[in-house]
Amino acid sequence: MEFRILGPVEILDGGTRIPLDGAKQRTVLAALLLAQGRFLSDSELSTLLWGFHPPATLNAQIYNYVSRLRKTVGHGLSITRRSPGYLMRIDTAAFDLFEFERLAARGQSALRARRHEDAGRLLRGALALWRGPALADVSEHLSNAEGPRIEEARTSAIESLIEAELALGRHTQVLPELTRLVGQYPLRERFRAQLMTTLYRCDRQAEALALYERGRRLLADELGVEPGVLLRDVYHAILTANPALRCPA
Repeated sequence: MEFRILGPVEILDGGTRIPLDGAKQRTVLAALLLAQGRFLSDSELSTLLWGFHPPATLNAQIYNYVSRLRKTVGHGLSITRRSPGYLMRIDTAAFDLFEFERLAARGQSALRARRHEDAGRLLRGALALWRGPALADVSEHLSNAEGPRIEEARTSAIESLIEAELALGRHTQVLPELTRLVGQYPLRERFRAQLMTTLYRCDRQAEALALYERGRRLLADELGVEPGVLLRDVYHAILTANPALRCPA
């Protein structure tokens, strides 16, 4: 049995997708999975399903969603009623978010230890588990509550993967992807610093400095702040042709 939330919410049994009734049932399943074995009250489930305007029959509706979920899945998970709420355990079933977090943590640990090949392999494996935006087909309330945290973990893993690739001298390979990422996340300084380093290594120093200046203006206009230490350090390293920016042997 396999549970997935890194994209549309899905249950697979031996590779076969088990159909779920609709967005509300997917929301209940995803909420219980994200609770990671923690008791989830009826009140919490209600907020994730309907926000601050639940129906008068919310308890009965939640009971029905959970009951249908038990019948749909059968084996592979255990949902226990502990008034006023529910507790779910998936035992030995696979859960893509758990696997992503495990691989990403190992990859970032390898990066800190300067085992860059291992870091790249582990982080690529973690990111390969994504099938689109996480929680793609649940209620907006659950998506708004949990989506940003999960997306931040993905973005951080991408940053770490690029750091490993740059440490391995693969600046030309990551240049197109980094250019796209800076366009997608213009206020994210680590991506901008990585792209500046990449441009410098590609003998495009003027473009790297111009990229810093655009980022400086954007941070001032959007957030009213100056660039952080990381971005400033890369900028000054480019100005002084610091050997630390060169492509590693």
